[in-house]
Amino acid sequence: MISPQQIEAMIKAELQDAQIQVQDLTGGGDHYQVTVVSSQFAGKGLVQQHQLVYGALRQAMSTEAIHALAVKTFTPETWQATTTS
Repeated sequence: MISPQQIEAMIKAELQDAQIQVQDLTGGGDHYQVTVVSSQFAGKGLVQQHQLVYGALRQAMSTEAIHALAVKTFTPETWQATTTS
């Protein structure tokens, strides 16, 4: 079991400028959805963006502290467009 705060800190350690939302999907502390907004995603495809997030959480994923993870990634520009439309 891992807390949303721990997940946020792990992502922030790799993507320092990231704005992160963590949602516990089941209340059990091991199925999460993360929404990450970072300028470091600019110029990268969606798979590469998700790989950056998975890489930040590699240890928690490999030890099964996180059993399932849904990832949504945005650059600040795409996030702005999403939230204003």
